[in-house]
Amino acid sequence: MVNFTGEYFHSIDAKGRLAVPAKFREALGSRFMVTKGLDGNLYLYTMEDWESFVEKLRAIPMLGKENRQFVRFFLAGAQEVETDKLGRILLSPALREYAALEKDIVSIGVGSRAEIWSKDRWEDDQFGCDPSSMESQMVDLGIHF
Repeated sequence: MVNFTGEYFHSIDAKGRLAVPAKFREALGSRFMVTKGLDGNLYLYTMEDWESFVEKLRAIPMLGKENRQFVRFFLAGAQEVETDKLGRILLSPALREYAALEKDIVSIGVGSRAEIWSKDRWEDDQFGCDPSSMESQMVDLGIHF
């Protein structure tokens, strides 16, 4: 089972190439999938986890516009990527635009997947996060130290 953790700061170049952290490359392999995330970021999946995710999407009934939009959101923009000799991937212009990836980037691990964020969006997202308010959410979810 893959377990992505950590926070890594780096840059994307003018051609749209982005270095994938070495720890993530070990888990992802040389080929993996990138798709739009729910928070204006990108999700990175191993090929195996991607296939599992796609199977779950296929099980969603296509009756109802919201269901169809949900499936399209993840599949239409998905891109298979391959690392080059320097451990970089080339992201499509559409994915770069969606995630506002221009220069400074943050790659984070969130358990079963990795995520790519623009540094500005990541900081904005974390600014609104109050760790002290998470205690009640942890209790509600049955998570205890």
